[in-house]
Amino acid sequence: MQLAMSEKEALAQCLASKVEVSAIEALPGGGVRLVCNSVEGAERIRRKLKQNIIGTERARERHRPVKPLW
Repeated sequence: MQLAMSEKEALAQCLASKVEVSAIEALPGGGVRLVCNSVEGAERIRRKLKQNIIGTERARERHRPVKPLW
């Protein structure tokens, strides 16, 4: 899910809710992309932070090269 908050804030909310985080990454346009280890944890965070969920999918950082390396 994508949240309109900083990585630090998102991790603090997960820690307080006892939700394990699989991955978290900053979005270029602001906010973070959060991946939880379980569906139950993700649902708990969705309910708790529903006002911070970004409604439209934002672009993510590019991790792979545009052209093949070979």
